[in-house]
Amino acid sequence: MQYGQFCPISKAAELLGDRWTLLIVRELLMGGTRFNTLQRGLSTISPTMLTKRLGELCDSGIVFRKKIPGQKGYEYFLTESGRELTPIIESIGMWGMRWARDNLPETDLDVELLMLYLERSIDVAHLIGNETVIRFQFTDLNALRDWWIIVRDAQVDTCVQDPGKDVDVYFTTDLRTMIQAWMGDISYQTAIEENRLKVVGPTTLTRNIARWIRPTVFDGIPSAERIRAH
Repeated sequence: MQYGQFCPISKAAELLGDRWTLLIVRELLMGGTRFNTLQRGLSTISPTMLTKRLGELCDSGIVFRKKIPGQKGYEYFLTESGRELTPIIESIGMWGMRWARDNLPETDLDVELLMLYLERSIDVAHLIGNETVIRFQFTDLNALRDWWIIVRDAQVDTCVQDPGKDVDVYFTTDLRTMIQAWMGDISYQTAIEENRLKVVGPTTLTRNIARWIRPTVFDGIPSAERIRAH
């Protein structure tokens, strides 16, 4: 979209204001580099749209496309101008935590996005041994009800099929509660005390979940509802 104005805000909006563009930058900032990984973090985007937006970002110099050595396909990396968007994306996220997240509809509760974020949030330094298996069961879902996160030698993988391994920690909860706990809207301990979350496993891990599942970077930002209440 062209606004026909010399104002730098309008020029930035021409590059970043299209649907999905800022979310693609978000995924690149979070470490995604390959097409399938980016699409996983943008679950409802079509491959055609993702290809189009990546092409536009490359043309504008925000993203650099690099051939994968010895393979078909490309990897995508933020350029200097793209990396300078980091504080802008963070500020938008902070604003969204405060003013745009009250009363999330059920349609916004995406289990695949949650599990991707949980996978990225595992702090292997605070786990014990070479392998840890964590199972999540979402009591309010029919499809995609069971998930496993497998941590082995600092490699973190997520699957929806039983890997046939001994489970170290079991989480049983509903999707909204798990999202709220990871986002910092409710503590794990409060969710457990209110019988919204059941966690089974060695106390070394279960007594301080937030130590090895890092919360969102927006944890601790009060919502507008809380601000108004005070």
